[in-house]
Amino acid sequence: MCDPTLENACDPIPFLDQFDFHARLAELQGITIVAFTSVSCGSCRHLRRVLLEVKSSQPTWHLFEVDAARDQALTNEFQVFHLPTIFLFINGSFHHQLQAEARSASIIEAVQAARAQPAEEAP
Repeated sequence: MCDPTLENACDPIPFLDQFDFHARLAELQGITIVAFTSVSCGSCRHLRRVLLEVKSSQPTWHLFEVDAARDQALTNEFQVFHLPTIFLFINGSFHHQLQAEARSASIIEAVQAARAQPAEEAP
């Protein structure tokens, strides 16, 4: 159940910003996908629809978005040069940047493949 008193709490894919990004992720166990997007990006809007499908089929996964234009500090920290860009975190720690076609099956497969690999250093 969502808490309507918290910003973005009822959004199926809530936004993170530079002020809560690291703290919120550190609290999470399991799989977390963070997508850097922009409201003016058509590919980003498509990815959001795909991520909603992923959320439906993988309800234990945590999904978040970062508005790359609004949160330049995070965009720079993660060296995001193209939108959308997707990152995988496991148990609150950076694991990999995901490279996948914007289809739910492709993203799920990319997560499974990345989980089998050792973690990379965060950008």
